Amino acid sequence: MSLYNLPEFNISKIKKIILEIKKNKVVWTMVLAFIIFFAVGFGAGIKIKVPLIRNNTAENIYTPQISYEQAIINSVKTAAPSVVSIIITKNLPVYEQQWVDPFGGLGIPGFEIPQYVQKGTKKQEVGGGSGFIVSEEGLILTNKHVVLDKKAEYTVFTNDGQKFPAKVVALDPVQDLAIIKIDNISNGSEQVKFKAIKLGDSSEIQIGQSSIAIGNALGEFRNTVSVGVISGLGRTIFASGQGGFSETLEDIIQTDAAINSGNSGGPLLNLKGEVIGINTAMAQGAEAIGFAIPINRAKRDIEQVSRGNKIVYPFLGVRYVLINEQIKEDNKLSVDYGAWVKKGDSGEPAVTKNSVADKAGVKEDDIILEFNGEKITQDNSMAKIITKYNPGDKITLKILRDKDEISLDVILGERSE
Repeated sequence: MSLYNLPEFNISKIKKIILEIKKNKVVWTMVLAFIIFFAVGFGAGIKIKVPLIRNNTAENIYTPQISYEQAIINSVKTAAPSVVSIIITKNLPVYEQQWVDPFGGLGIPGFEIPQYVQKGTKKQEVGGGSGFIVSEEGLILTNKHVVLDKKAEYTVFTNDGQKFPAKVVALDPVQDLAIIKIDNISNGSEQVKFKAIKLGDSSEIQIGQSSIAIGNALGEFRNTVSVGVISGLGRTIFASGQGGFSETLEDIIQTDAAINSGNSGGPLLNLKGEVIGINTAMAQGAEAIGFAIPINRAKRDIEQVSRGNKIVYPFLGVRYVLINEQIKEDNKLSVDYGAWVKKGDSGEPAVTKNSVADKAGVKEDDIILEFNGEKITQDNSMAKIITKYNPGDKITLKILRDKDEISLDVILGERSE
């Protein structure tokens, strides 16, 4: 018994094949000769012209091998002229070491001690970040934590090496976003025009799509490019930085494109060269986990500043915890969704005094189930919903108080930095 099922030999077919070979002896001889020549030729070292990939020079530019690589190159070429480095400088005290007698001039030898005495101030670089131009007049979008120091001076370096002073125009009161403007520098009397970057639509982002980060890595390597994918959406993170800055950021993009210190405020691009996010933070103690604010969240800021140099948000005036199944079980609540109005850990009031929520009758321990008909959930937080409205808009809150559901009409207030 065989392990393989082989076809039975057909003697008559084999005889026919042999006859065909004999009839076409000349053809088969030529084929055999070509095979032998080809093999011997290689063995003897026949020289064959093979194209070589050389270094990227003016004579021989490297040709991308796949369309994906070309898309990255095109994307970077499109966006890079609009990406800037932001250098932060500040007047800091300069100290000089002097030796003084601690005994008040008694002249005891060998008892002098070193002491540092201030000898004026000196302008020094204290930090750096990134940003990108969003208007030809020189408006630049960046992170709030990059330009938070009101005593510092900010200098913008463009991709072509030009240097411009810049001023902070507006800080977003809710998100880690800010808009600065290049000072109206001109060549003679002609105003300088800048190339605005293309803005994409962050609502269309999908997990797994390619992402490109550009920024002033480590505050030193300008317009550094890193490539990855969108590795998560709708994240909520607690970000902290220098100067005691801290903020809870909701609905954030996660990417594995490297985001280093100094990349803050730079663009996260898609393969069309459009901005889909603003690079904001990196996860400490992890590899390749960075976060960006969706660009759609910044479009409102750009529009408002273009109209009046101010960023305003609708303001309700409550502190809350988003309820999930675990919070429901731990606190024996009757629902697993909604915004639970609670005071802060440091005693901050649950409802801001004299706010529109206070005037409308919202109380501590209320659970806001719906905001103007939209259900409040972990994926659709109240902070996310409220950004769709403007100060002065009238909305209705559906509230669970004890076991009763009530509706409260509220006219949204205004919140600005």
